[in-house]
Amino acid sequence: MLLLGGCSDIGMQVALRVARAAAAAGDARTVVLAARRTEEPERRRALEANAVALRAAGAAAVAVREFDADDLPSHGGFVDAVTSEFGAPGVTVLAFGILGDQARAETDSAHAAAILHTDFVAQASVLTELTSVLRAAPARGGRRGSIIVFSSVAGVRVRRANYVYGSAKAGLDGFACGLSDALTGTGVDLLLARPGFVVGAMTVGLMADGVKPAPMSSTPDEVADAVVDALARRRRVVWIPGRLRAVFAVARLVPGFVWRRLPR
Repeated sequence: MLLLGGCSDIGMQVALRVARAAAAAGDARTVVLAARRTEEPERRRALEANAVALRAAGAAAVAVREFDADDLPSHGGFVDAVTSEFGAPGVTVLAFGILGDQARAETDSAHAAAILHTDFVAQASVLTELTSVLRAAPARGGRRGSIIVFSSVAGVRVRRANYVYGSAKAGLDGFACGLSDALTGTGVDLLLARPGFVVGAMTVGLMADGVKPAPMSSTPDEVADAVVDALARRRRVVWIPGRLRAVFAVARLVPGFVWRRLPR
């Protein structure tokens, strides 16, 4: 199992559940925690704590590897190196990303571009490298691997209040949907997760600034439960919570003059 974003709270909760399920089935997995700045003491401590938790959950072994999502030219070499050392990943979780500062991004083009680069361009790049490797991997029971991609309801219909982050997620959502269709029949599954507001590490700064969680918010545990259940069912898309699917079916019909006044 490969976790791209080894310090992500949501990614870790997914990895813990997959590790437990695999161990219970007698198929304990090696987990690769991929993260940037792994040499920094604070990051290293966080990754070591995650490794301890994963081994306790039943992982056969845990390895930490340096991965900078923003360094696009490194993606191919990184995927090849991990595959050469550990084999093609059975489950890959893309859990890296940044929220950014919307107010700053509206006047700072470099910051806007950085959000789009990390949350869309980098994800599309590593997905392309991963799926190229997985398509060529040996099949086990007709399957070659599963990939979990985190989109967001923010990308389903982009709102004025966070249109930079939302547009990055909209791009990723479309890319992942098309890629999922392209993977049909290859033995490679792609699960697209569309959570609403998640009360976790990425949003703690927003709440410190007085932003209240949106209705139907969830926690990393709730997101992970829904994702792992959808993964086991081989679903292509999961909304978290599920009732957001109906909410956004209606939201597409809301007039623009109303939609642009909605908060984050």
